[in-house]
Amino acid sequence: MSVPQKPAKIFRGRVADQIVEDLRTQILSGTLPDGSRLPSERELAAYYDVSGPTVREAIRVLTAMGLVNTRNGSRATVTAQGDTMLAVSIASVVQVEKVGGREVLGLLGALNAYAAELAAEHATDEEIDRLRTAAQAVPAAEGVERTAAALRGFFDTLAGISHNPLLAALCRFITEMQIGLAVRLSAGEGRDFGRVAGALHTERMRIVAAVASRDPRHAAAVVRDYHRTAVERIVEARETDGDSALSEAGLTEALTAWLRSNVTLGGQVASPRSTLS
Repeated sequence: MSVPQKPAKIFRGRVADQIVEDLRTQILSGTLPDGSRLPSERELAAYYDVSGPTVREAIRVLTAMGLVNTRNGSRATVTAQGDTMLAVSIASVVQVEKVGGREVLGLLGALNAYAAELAAEHATDEEIDRLRTAAQAVPAAEGVERTAAALRGFFDTLAGISHNPLLAALCRFITEMQIGLAVRLSAGEGRDFGRVAGALHTERMRIVAAVASRDPRHAAAVVRDYHRTAVERIVEARETDGDSALSEAGLTEALTAWLRSNVTLGGQVASPRSTLS
């Protein structure tokens, strides 16, 4: 695929940055859509009248932004997906600003509360039925991995029926962060995870009922109560096992370790295997 628009004039300064901005503009505008392949390095160099190393630098920056992907030396492919770009940005902010683990858990509770508020206002009856089905699937799931997937499905559905795409994207990634945090804390055994997930089925059904009541304020309050209870029960379970990993330092260290391992320059996010939800 050829670049469809002539670039703006390249001025003196960091030429690679100007190439990045030109290609970024075309990607975000949809002129270069998701899944399309950029011209070869040689073609881009001729197009912008620059050297090969300058083009490679620009492509590396676009890759770090999560806008393109290169594999095995092939031509760069556009990967303009909102979730990917958001993951890279949030992961960077969390690490640079030294955001604590409990702050992340608190933010997820606030976001899900807002999602429930919007869902109570805007979700259709069919969408609420989907939320109810997703809630009922959690206790029916067997094993840590399937239960985690069911919980992600429930909260993804709640965020989706808010009809706010940005909110839904934020909820999805921060939920994945929470899941990754739980993996680090449970050390693969899943004891605490299973204990909390099973005990909170009634509370998740209360969330469904609150959304169905069409009372936005009540729905938000029920979700906030759910998140407070979930964190409290996780802490209680770990303390019962004699494990102090849920100190603020332990939470933050686990969160940072997961982000470094799972959110790469290309914006790839691994699929965690358990959750705190």
